[in-house]
Amino acid sequence: MKLNDYSNKRLKMVETQIIPRGIKDVRVINALKKVPRHLFLDDALWPQAYEDYPAPIGEKQTISQPYIVALMTELLQLKGDEKVLEIGTGSGYQTAVLAEIAEQVYSIERIPLLAKRARKTLDDLKYTNIVITISDGTLGWREHSPFDGIIVTAAAPVVPKTLLAQLKPGSRLVIPVGEEFVQDLIVYTRKDGDSYIEENYGGCRFVKLIGEQGWRN
Repeated sequence: MKLNDYSNKRLKMVETQIIPRGIKDVRVINALKKVPRHLFLDDALWPQAYEDYPAPIGEKQTISQPYIVALMTELLQLKGDEKVLEIGTGSGYQTAVLAEIAEQVYSIERIPLLAKRARKTLDDLKYTNIVITISDGTLGWREHSPFDGIIVTAAAPVVPKTLLAQLKPGSRLVIPVGEEFVQDLIVYTRKDGDSYIEENYGGCRFVKLIGEQGWRN
């Protein structure tokens, strides 16, 4: 398949899966039009890269459905000058979408092989505003906190208090919370001090967030 074929698939993905479902943020829409999702997958999966479902990336992990990537990114309400923390680098696709909008992205991955692959893909695509580390994402990244937004790409049984504490006042944490096989997508907005507004954006399904303040491995 030629490169322009993938560009056409990417545009069709946005026009049929993203915009009709209510994504309105122009920055998010443009990021999904630009980031080559197929390059974050094994070559054999490239023909399916822009379809309306998650895809495996190895190590029992997945790359999220395009709409979910768009929704979670839009819920952060980024303007372009933010410092964002991502928990779960995975393939690096969500990381790249964030990097198209935010000024700086810090991303934590638990699995070394995935972190290495993601770093190579992001380097090949010339992203210079992404820092990746291998660590327990449930503990956040204290030395770079507080953050203008935090996004968690795996499901927690309860929201990690450490992540809430690393939010700037007025900023948002987007995270799936619930049982092992079904969760709700929750947004926590930090008010002054340690009070938070909680909003539920409906059912979703993610792999488990493993860590000290998540699921046990």
